[in-house]
Amino acid sequence: MTSAIMDPGTPDSRNAGRYLWWLVTSQRGRVVAGALLGTGWTVCLTLAPYLLSRAIDDGLTPGHWPALAGWAAALLGYGVLTAWLAIMRHRTMTRVRMDAAFRSVQVLALQATRLGAALPRQITAGEVVTIGFTDVAMISEALTVTGPGVGSVLAYVVVAGLLLSVSPLLAAVVLLGVPLLVVVLGPLLGRLRGAETGYRSRQGELAARFGDIAAGLRVLNGVGGKDVYAERYRRGSQDLREQGYRVGAVTSWIQALGVGLPTLFLGAVTWLAARMAAQGVITAGELVAVYGYAAVLVVPVSFFIEGGYGLSRGLVAARRVVRFLALEPAAAVNDDPVDPP
Repeated sequence: MTSAIMDPGTPDSRNAGRYLWWLVTSQRGRVVAGALLGTGWTVCLTLAPYLLSRAIDDGLTPGHWPALAGWAAALLGYGVLTAWLAIMRHRTMTRVRMDAAFRSVQVLALQATRLGAALPRQITAGEVVTIGFTDVAMISEALTVTGPGVGSVLAYVVVAGLLLSVSPLLAAVVLLGVPLLVVVLGPLLGRLRGAETGYRSRQGELAARFGDIAAGLRVLNGVGGKDVYAERYRRGSQDLREQGYRVGAVTSWIQALGVGLPTLFLGAVTWLAARMAAQGVITAGELVAVYGYAAVLVVPVSFFIEGGYGLSRGLVAARRVVRFLALEPAAAVNDDPVDPP
């Protein structure tokens, strides 16, 4: 982190997507480590149902206790490995988010210093504060997709392969069902991006107005304009609250569907597997494995939804950062024209 504090690098401010990619490439090693750990963790989650099914079919059902003890030991080792991977994944992704946040703050501070006297003429103080705190936090959260998001894709492929060995029909249901869940949320993510953009812009304007009121409070008291400005701020606050309600409504639908749809999908796959077990198509151990695979799929699907939600908000925040980085000191001109010699 020392080198990053001294020199954050030159940001790619051509657009929001390139700025986020710059944050990723600025810490390639850490991002790759997070992706590998996230992949190992999510893939390990898919192995538990397989080990449990083998313990039932090879040990418990025929009463072969040495085999049962061996598979139980494998489950214990699996649990220790999964716990270690989860700890390291979370620790690495926290460092990724912190690096992105600190790097963005440094870039914004350097840009503010470069603008100098031109800064207050091009952007309000409230806007700068909003970008430096809220938007930077959203951008750093968006980088979470580089870890669990990548691992979720591979875990999905592994589960589909394991289900293919049990039943091609169940594998087809999973391969078609999970993408359908993600597609359903696509329009909601687009609405969220639009609502979030308006809300963030209005929030910056209101913060700037509050700063102006605080700075000129004595003058406003002297000329009797305090009540007028207070009423304007109150109306602006009410408008911002209504926009916040719209953002919250879309967000609540995304989060509700993110929890509800995977659960319904789990129930459908389990019902289908139970019917196949009752007909003798699959064994009891395979039924347990299918239920476990479907339950594990809730994790990557949730990461898909969470990653899309975070990336959508991160792009909105990155656009505001990019606009700030595009400001030039040359835009500041003297208010009083200089007479030619």
